[in-house]
Amino acid sequence: MTHILAIDQGTTSTRAMIFDSDMGITAVAQQEFTQHFPHSGWVEHDANEIWDTVLATCKDALKKADLTASDIAGIGITNQRETVVVWDKSGRPIHNAVVWQDRRTADLCATLRDQGFEEEVTAKTGLLMDPYFSSTKLKWVLDTVDSARQRAENGEILFGTIDSYLIYRLTNGARHVTDATNAARTMLYNIHDGAWDQGICERLDIPMKMLPQVLDCAADFGTTDLLGAPIPILGVAGDQQAATIGQACFAPGMLKSTYGTGCFALLNTGDTPVRSSNRLLTTIAYQFDGKPTYALEGSIFIAGAVVQWLRDGLGVIKDASETQALAENADPEQELYLVPAFTGLGAPHWDPHARGAVFGLTRNSGPAEFARAALESVGFQTRDLLEAMQADMGMPGDAVLRVDGGMTASDWSMQFLADILDAPVDRPTVLETTALGVAWLAGSRAGLYPNQQEFSKTWDLDRRFTPKMNEQTRARRFQGWQNAIGRTLSA
Repeated sequence: MTHILAIDQGTTSTRAMIFDSDMGITAVAQQEFTQHFPHSGWVEHDANEIWDTVLATCKDALKKADLTASDIAGIGITNQRETVVVWDKSGRPIHNAVVWQDRRTADLCATLRDQGFEEEVTAKTGLLMDPYFSSTKLKWVLDTVDSARQRAENGEILFGTIDSYLIYRLTNGARHVTDATNAARTMLYNIHDGAWDQGICERLDIPMKMLPQVLDCAADFGTTDLLGAPIPILGVAGDQQAATIGQACFAPGMLKSTYGTGCFALLNTGDTPVRSSNRLLTTIAYQFDGKPTYALEGSIFIAGAVVQWLRDGLGVIKDASETQALAENADPEQELYLVPAFTGLGAPHWDPHARGAVFGLTRNSGPAEFARAALESVGFQTRDLLEAMQADMGMPGDAVLRVDGGMTASDWSMQFLADILDAPVDRPTVLETTALGVAWLAGSRAGLYPNQQEFSKTWDLDRRFTPKMNEQTRARRFQGWQNAIGRTLSA
């Protein structure tokens, strides 16, 4: 058994990747799946369709690598976080998965916030009272789906994030488990006590018997025989925490930002859970041997998805790779600002009712200017997050941002990021750090991969982007962004 299978279940697609004994990528298989938007601000997935893509991509990756299940030492799973699945004991979902981007519980969150509940939630979970997280989505399912609450109280249905649902299906219902990083994103888990919080569950009327057992990130999650031979599932982490591991951000003060559908910056704070004064989240970066390592996190809901919108919504591009050439050819005299608040705004604003807007339009605004504004919006939002982290932690001025995810392949985008941050941006040789992170979790647990210290030494720099923009331009452009954000907020 010389290989590891990593399942990367994302917001718009599922990928399966095979890593060899040197942590090199041997094969990749990917499938997109359907996005459902039943109402404004609502986002759903068919969990059965997700399950089908997981099985199909795993089999396809094994075929591409010319391997069988007997060659796989272990499986690692990383997943879109916060997304809610509720299913019965047969593994059949009782409703579509309610996705992390979904805003349907915004009014409920506002009511709970007005009642003073947010302080208790933040103190226990490190999170803010926002529809982004799982708990109010789960309450909505229990309150809305016919007989759901009664079935939950009878122990007939189960809750989990995507990782938990996939493990249940992979093990034919034998294991109902999750890991600490995914549990920490539900707004039901006390990150200080390391346990589901009875008080929060009672306040939201959520039966605790629905909740999965919480394990370390590297643990024995169960065994699947659905790929032709028994394979142990040995590593699990939410996608952003998996990227933190894949970027080897194991020391306090190390910082990474992942650019996928959304953008998520995590700052390792070690064994100290730092309470943010700037509306960032306190979360678990990873957990080994029962000991959590904490992080400050800033969450941007729309990053790579803004490029997908250019393609599918506006139809101005056919492929994401076209945006760089368009941005390079945009009229430098125009300063278009696109605020991609398609599903509200995340950190540090946390405005679920905000919606997307464009400022600075002229008669000469076209596809090139829209493409540039879309890419720049990701850089501007990242600066918002890092300024909040700076205020909370007093980070040194020479801090380096490690980046990963699909958007980082664009040199133009990464150069703008370095320019607007006025800080170096390091892009690793391996951009698929999310999958690499859980591959290492599973591989180290299986005894195939090196320990944490040796793994850190394998991190390899592809390119460092250093700031080239002058301070006057940087200040003017960021002031323009702040003006645009201010005019987009709902209140």
